[in-house]
Amino acid sequence: MGIHSPSSKSFSRLENILIIGNGGRENSLAWAIQKNELVKKVYLVPGNAGSERINKCKRIKIDINNENELVEKLDFLKIDLVVIGPEIPLANGLADLLRKKDFKVFGPNKDGAKLEFSKSWAKEFMQKANIPTANFWKVNSLEEAKKIINSSSIPLVVKADGLASGKGVFIPNSKDECFKAAESIFNGKFGNSGNIVVLEEKIQGPEVSVFALCDGERYTLLPTAQDHKRLNEKDKGPNTGGMGAYSPAPLLTQDYLDKIIKEIIEPTINELNKRNIDYRGVIYFGLMITKSGPKVIEYNCRFGDPECQTIMPLMDQNFVFLLEKCSMGNLTGDEKISTSDKVSGCVIATSKGYPHEYKTGFQIKIGKIDSNDCQIFDSGTSLSANGKLLTDGGRVLSIVCQDRDFNMVFERAYKNLKEIDFEGIYFRNDIGHQVRKNFSKEN
Repeated sequence: MGIHSPSSKSFSRLENILIIGNGGRENSLAWAIQKNELVKKVYLVPGNAGSERINKCKRIKIDINNENELVEKLDFLKIDLVVIGPEIPLANGLADLLRKKDFKVFGPNKDGAKLEFSKSWAKEFMQKANIPTANFWKVNSLEEAKKIINSSSIPLVVKADGLASGKGVFIPNSKDECFKAAESIFNGKFGNSGNIVVLEEKIQGPEVSVFALCDGERYTLLPTAQDHKRLNEKDKGPNTGGMGAYSPAPLLTQDYLDKIIKEIIEPTINELNKRNIDYRGVIYFGLMITKSGPKVIEYNCRFGDPECQTIMPLMDQNFVFLLEKCSMGNLTGDEKISTSDKVSGCVIATSKGYPHEYKTGFQIKIGKIDSNDCQIFDSGTSLSANGKLLTDGGRVLSIVCQDRDFNMVFERAYKNLKEIDFEGIYFRNDIGHQVRKNFSKEN
């Protein structure tokens, strides 16, 4: 599937890259970017304990909320491209600030990030552009929510309007659970993110993730993915930020993808343009494949986690050129992403108690790892004063492998997981069950 490599002469200097964020997503982006021979240094702010194990990578401390310090440091480091990983800096307008200072930035401005940081705005956006999505109600009070929940024949999905680290969506099985979810959000479970609640009709079908790299007008698609949001096996339990993923998603045939491009991706970019929103970054489309066709569940304004860790090892060394082209508004629209002919899978190891309360600071012991086409991207780790690797988050490690088929991928990922231990380690054993042959018969 290789394509001609773009000549480095057609690009400006790309020696020093800065990535903002501290998770597995940012480590996997750094890992993919450093493959390019033009790149000399990849700085991560703040990164995590695994960042400096990646070739050419260095962690640095900068207060990204201190405008003067940030700009001075980026000038001093001669940063050629800034890649903003998480949603909060994007929602706070960091990309706007850096673009005004003439930095090349991969990541949307604050107006584009609204696709993620206001679910009600995104739903109204979809409604206006005739993009298929579930019916919804935007409510400002618990009383209003109760009326709508009572009048519905089936339980509704309950969502906090603002950012909630992937935990602000409730899929209740009864009206009583709907009330409780709405009440907890209005009572401040997610702070100001819960000032408005979105109620949605419940739709059915498998979920898939599609990522478009966008330069404001044109776009190119990354390999598709499916992730596992629920904490427990058989896709049960509370929603999490993601317990694992695989790519590409065989469920998305070319016919489906063509339909998604025509009915969802292109109308989204056209509507952004109509609103004079110059969106330069990745648009994540969280989709559900229903009986009546694909529908949007949510947009994200950044790479998904753990989908990003799953997809990045499939990228070739030209990936960083695509990010730069997006930052400059320079996509031609006919780029083909050169990817590995292998498939990829990721399993997340979490702290006991995640996604609710959990303890950190436990030592991580790693034994003999198969590192051939396998990666471990630290997600929530830190180093002790004497250099020991410690847990420092809900999602601790992303264990990723590539191989010719998904059976081999997950066999190797779980083999590596057996070599990893920390107090309270938890992971699902059935990641990729949809694509692992004979999995359902064995379990």
